[in-house]
Amino acid sequence: MGWAGWFAAHGYLAVGGVLFFSALGLPMPTVLALLLAGAAAAHGSLALPLIFLVAVLGENLGATVMYFAGRASGWWLLGKLCRVSMDPETCIFRSADFFYKRGARTLIFARFIPGLASMAPPLAGSLNMKPARFWRYDITGALLHVAAWLSIGYFFSRIIRRITGALALVGHVVLGFVALVALGYLVNWVMIKVRDNKLRDVEKITPTDLVARLENPDPTRPIVIADVRSHGYYDPGMQRIKNSIRVEPNRLLTELDALRETLATECDIYVYCSCVRDATSVRIAHTLSEHGHKVRVIEGGLRQWLSSGNPTEAVPENEMHHLPRFE
Repeated sequence: MGWAGWFAAHGYLAVGGVLFFSALGLPMPTVLALLLAGAAAAHGSLALPLIFLVAVLGENLGATVMYFAGRASGWWLLGKLCRVSMDPETCIFRSADFFYKRGARTLIFARFIPGLASMAPPLAGSLNMKPARFWRYDITGALLHVAAWLSIGYFFSRIIRRITGALALVGHVVLGFVALVALGYLVNWVMIKVRDNKLRDVEKITPTDLVARLENPDPTRPIVIADVRSHGYYDPGMQRIKNSIRVEPNRLLTELDALRETLATECDIYVYCSCVRDATSVRIAHTLSEHGHKVRVIEGGLRQWLSSGNPTEAVPENEMHHLPRFE
């Protein structure tokens, strides 16, 4: 089946499905689907107004699902989404920072920024934005996003035809894109493994062993427990290990100068995060070790500490980043 026939039979469903699942956070070829749909409309295989409507509805429906999921689960869903991100270390931090600086308007341009598109709707829900306000901003963003890429596909359909080999094998083009995304994840995985091997000399300690160390302190070796979670303190209900201090990993060297008295070289420093493979903790521990500090990573981070029933405390109010609450 040629390009025109393929899109005539499957174009509306394919585009709507790709945009819907992309809004749910799955790695889908959104831009490619819109470009091909625009080109198909230019050649008469699709009705431009109808494909435009289907695309906007697909994006908004997926975003609405994520919005209500975020409203119901709060910060938990954001953490889960970032666990499958190619860059979990900065995932929540960057998304929350957009809302912190720009508020609800983030939803208008979120789809143009990789990673933020799937994070913005649940974050809006967790911040208690009213549904009517969410839909107003989200639909505006979907209209702009779909219009931009459909227009490019429509007006540059001849170029797209040449690039895709007269668009006769659309399925192969999409498959190639998916393969490219998979390759990207593979390369990222290899880089993580290389980094982990480089940092494998970092010492670790279990929560149980650390509790025993706290119960039997050595007067000559003061203990400092450092929270190095990369996304900072945004969730009003956030907990941390009791008596721990905050060290911002994204500006570690700057903070080292300010924390010299606290992080003295004769201290035993224990760092923890909440990310996959203790990635942030390992990186910070390695850097601190290079600066002469005795550092260990708390295995499993805050999650393992909590599951072991060890003491925690609420994050102090003066250390919270106060995101806009859309009451």
